[in-house]
Amino acid sequence: MARIAGVDLPRSKRIGIGLTYIYGIGRKRATDLLTLAEVSADIRVQDLSEDDVRKISRVIEDQGQVEGDLRKEISLNIKRLMEIGCYRGMRHRRNLPLRGQRTKTNARTRKGPRRGAVAKKKTS
Repeated sequence: MARIAGVDLPRSKRIGIGLTYIYGIGRKRATDLLTLAEVSADIRVQDLSEDDVRKISRVIEDQGQVEGDLRKEISLNIKRLMEIGCYRGMRHRRNLPLRGQRTKTNARTRKGPRRGAVAKKKTS
């Protein structure tokens, strides 16, 4: 089983697709990494040699942040926005969409389930 950047890649998938299981690597970046490492994108993960895994790991380390480092940087950026009190930071703090989407009817994913109306007791 190939383990790159702390992630176990799925054995039966092609390496071009398998690399996308690493946080911070998409389809385009995966193909670019494979061309730099001189590894074919059509090889299955289970068929990779140790040398190929080493080449891919080295290229990923040279190219930039993935997994934990990238997650940490993104969370620090969000925390900074919240501390300086800018519009985007306020939207993050309130768990609302921050890129200009409407919130009157949509945004249920970000806002969460609807809060129902509170029923009052009848006094008689």
